[in-house]
Amino acid sequence: MTRDSDRPDHRVGDVLRVSCAWTAARVTAVSGFHVSVEWPWNEADPDSRYEWNGQFGLPLDPDAGEWSLFRTECDPRTLRPGDTCLVGIPETLVRVVDVGRYEPPLDTGRLPRPHTLLIVLPAGHPRDRDGDEGDTIELRSAAPLVIDRVPHPGSPRR
Repeated sequence: MTRDSDRPDHRVGDVLRVSCAWTAARVTAVSGFHVSVEWPWNEADPDSRYEWNGQFGLPLDPDAGEWSLFRTECDPRTLRPGDTCLVGIPETLVRVVDVGRYEPPLDTGRLPRPHTLLIVLPAGHPRDRDGDEGDTIELRSAAPLVIDRVPHPGSPRR
């Protein structure tokens, strides 16, 4: 259910409004840094050279150094293996800091294989000198992402 995400012209510096509907997922593990859930959207790629286990790790402390667009609706520190939680992206403004285009599509172990990856940081976050890498948006993702470009005052229309 992407809007802007099929457009090939995303560029570094674009500001995007991103969201993903909350979807139920089962918690499979909790460590000191991550909560792992059965990822509700992708499926394993049988032709991949990587063996994806169907799980996805999210930061246990969303305010710590590791940042993720995807979150649990409840405080992830309250979750235990076997719990069910909601996973999604609350409406978030991000800034594109890098764009990767892949032909053939990138082998990640999951389907669909992405053609374009956007590396993003929160819109108000300056690029960290210590190598803050942000998070990745896979365009044409299996997750029901909604991505809209936020127009800049005075910028030309594309």
